[in-house]
Amino acid sequence: MSRILLIARREYAAYAKTVGFWLSLLAFPLFAVLGGAIPVLIRSSEPVREVALIEEGVRAQGLAAAVRQVMQDDADRRTARQQAEVEKAMKASGAPPGAAQQALANLGNPRLKFVDTPADIAAAAPGEAQAAVVRAHLEKEADQRLDAVVFLTREGDAPAARVWTARATDDTVEDFIRDTLKSINRTETLSAAGIDRAIVDRTEAFRPDVSVFSPRSRDGGEVSFRDRLPSLIGLGAGFMLWSLILTGASILLNSVMEEKSNKILEVLLSSASASEILTGKVLGVALLTLSVLAVWGVLGFGGLARFAPDQAADILNVLWSGGLLAWFLAFMVGGYLMYAVLFAAIGAFCETPRDAQTLMGPIMMILIVPMLTLSMALQTPDAPVVKILSWIPLFTPFLMMARMPSDPPLIESIGALIAMFVFAGLMVWVAGRAFRAGALSDVKLSWKSFAAAIRGGGR
Repeated sequence: MSRILLIARREYAAYAKTVGFWLSLLAFPLFAVLGGAIPVLIRSSEPVREVALIEEGVRAQGLAAAVRQVMQDDADRRTARQQAEVEKAMKASGAPPGAAQQALANLGNPRLKFVDTPADIAAAAPGEAQAAVVRAHLEKEADQRLDAVVFLTREGDAPAARVWTARATDDTVEDFIRDTLKSINRTETLSAAGIDRAIVDRTEAFRPDVSVFSPRSRDGGEVSFRDRLPSLIGLGAGFMLWSLILTGASILLNSVMEEKSNKILEVLLSSASASEILTGKVLGVALLTLSVLAVWGVLGFGGLARFAPDQAADILNVLWSGGLLAWFLAFMVGGYLMYAVLFAAIGAFCETPRDAQTLMGPIMMILIVPMLTLSMALQTPDAPVVKILSWIPLFTPFLMMARMPSDPPLIESIGALIAMFVFAGLMVWVAGRAFRAGALSDVKLSWKSFAAAIRGGGR
């Protein structure tokens, strides 16, 4: 036992004392925050496109003014709606309104600005001469550069347009003009049918207030964010388990592979058995994984407690009251044990990452499956495909964790947990035999050599 603890301490210290480990540990929550913030920042900082509107022909008169009016009406409605949603979210979280409120409210506004039509475009004769002038204004070197030029016309009684854009891949102006002309055509059609314009405007501005009720809500009535919180936590816990287990198992694979290539594994085998080395390494990396979890937890709850104390209290209540935290730890232990011993056994046969690719490809494809079904587990946790996959031990830790907030039958939860640990025990036995054979041989890794090691690893 002392040798196992010494190996575990050595394995833990080998990574915990490195600056790179802590930088990568802290990088995950940082990039998680940036992953949500960067799209917002990109959208809010997106450049405003300068667009010129040109009416072609007498029948197109008034279309430019109608396009500008539709844009202004949509912007006003969107701003009012988003301001209301932001204020509601701020009030629910108890956070004071700030600069973020205005930034969020402006996200949906179209990044367009209508400018006066350059004189040379307006004076050019329709056809190739006009197209040449338009091309010149769309070039980067143009003195009066435009991002797009829109020619408004009519085909029959319906409004239409030709859009010249500076970037062939930028469809922002195209999409806006298409939606706007669709709205103009709808308004003109209804007005022609004798329906008052004010009625049309009120109809387009209408946004129904829909309330959701469920007998499974906290008070048996209207569903609130607090009622949805357990499912969101379950989904997040499933993703976190996947990340933690994969991180720990990968660390173990690289550690064993590096020691095999540097002949350190042979030195360790001279003073400890293969079983003691495997157990110590699995235990050391498990403690390392728990350290990662602890740091992420402190950072996450610390940030929530600082900026959204009510949400932090709700999350703590969900984790403790429903036993979700206990299930998380149980699934984490079983899931880590399954994948850690498997990755360690693969590492015992490898000296370079290229050697490991033979078996790592299929394993990574297996690990992708729960990621593809986690979102389904959030919306329909009792769907047959989710229930069946959650009983497969390799997927159990992630999918069952996502299903736990929906209160699956206790027999399913306990049965899947027992099946997972039984399979984990089988994996320990199989991987232990392969680890002993791989650590004591120079055979290159392949499915054939791996299977032979399992069959004869105990001799």
